[in-house]
Amino acid sequence: MDIASTNFENVGPFTRVWEWLKALPVNLWAVAVEFANKMKKLGQDDPRRIVHSLKVGVAITLVSLFYYVRPLFDRFGENGIWAVLTVVLVFEFSVGATLGKGLNRMLATLSGGALAVGVDQVATLFDGTGQPIVLGILVFIIAATVTFMRFFPELKARYDYGLMIFILTFCLVSVSSYQDDEVLDMACQRLYTIIIGCFIAIIVCICVCPVWIGENLQNQIANNLEKLGNFLEGFGREYFRLSEEGHSTDDDKSFLHGYKSVLTSKDKEETMANLARWEFWHYRFGFRHPWNRYLKVGTLTRQCAYKIEDLNSYIKYFEIQATPTEFRREIQEQCIKICSESGKALKELASAIKKLRRSTSVINFHIENSKIAAEKLKSMLNMTSLWENANLREIIPTAAVGLILIDIVPCTEKIVETFQELASCARFERMDDRVSPSNDV
Repeated sequence: MDIASTNFENVGPFTRVWEWLKALPVNLWAVAVEFANKMKKLGQDDPRRIVHSLKVGVAITLVSLFYYVRPLFDRFGENGIWAVLTVVLVFEFSVGATLGKGLNRMLATLSGGALAVGVDQVATLFDGTGQPIVLGILVFIIAATVTFMRFFPELKARYDYGLMIFILTFCLVSVSSYQDDEVLDMACQRLYTIIIGCFIAIIVCICVCPVWIGENLQNQIANNLEKLGNFLEGFGREYFRLSEEGHSTDDDKSFLHGYKSVLTSKDKEETMANLARWEFWHYRFGFRHPWNRYLKVGTLTRQCAYKIEDLNSYIKYFEIQATPTEFRREIQEQCIKICSESGKALKELASAIKKLRRSTSVINFHIENSKIAAEKLKSMLNMTSLWENANLREIIPTAAVGLILIDIVPCTEKIVETFQELASCARFERMDDRVSPSNDV
């Protein structure tokens, strides 16, 4: 081993380069195989990514006709490249993002170019050295004002890209017009190609396997509620089994960790809601769909998830230490009922959101059962007999779990009330809910 390493260290640089070149095909093949496996996994995780890639290829091929077709090239010339750039910049994964960027780019280019032409006409009224001074002052004022407008939260959320393109177009046209008399024709040609590029991107995005960001937001809100419901339904059994046996024999504990993604969903939901407002061509939602109501449901869902985070910490605590048997048995039934009924209510709510339907009677049935169980649990915790001659150090953690569960019930009720407001504003379909006799009472 030492002889081989010594011989390798003593070889010359050309020998080392030759050995590296001989190993290069093997290394490149390994890299290519790894890259292909990653691409395969990406496609399998979400086949829509493959479709989106093909859609972008189709759109870019269509706008490339500005160069491939001679009459179009003679009409627009080198400005046809703006159509290609527009498709690359505008075409996004979802319809809402593509519509938002496309409409922002078209309106910003049109308004920015028109204002630049107007500023140029005003500047021409001043001869000699006055023209560049006036032009510079107007450019400074407008560019600074529009840039400051980008700091407004309402404008930044929906029109930030358009404001940036407005500044770019205005500056390009106004500054170029000072030395180029044909800048107006050039600006018009660029405007035409940009509008054509935007329309091609929007049409391909909508007509070929569209991805609606509004549906993604709706499904995410519903999935988050379902994760909380799964946790609560499994928490009662898992917690009291741990406290009784000292450990759990169930290997599948995915429901204990699914809620964690809910805690960090705020930014994603707000972005999706802002993009969903552009999807006014969606047959299920329309132009004035109350997306802000979804955000309210999401906010309350996260508040409930934070309480669930506290509950999860007590499961870890009781993997080591068990609770007193008498105290646990006194409150066990009501705690499990709160978990079960609240979890079922949240899961029914998730199903109603996915189906865009008003499902009130079943949800209210579970909410009422959880409220009754919470009142019983509250009265039990107020009984002094449970606390007499007890080891408070061992009882307090279990009592804390009961108090958190009591606090989860009104939180779940608020989520349901907010959903009812959403269903009313969005005019969800009504469905005939009948409570099954098999439901727990």
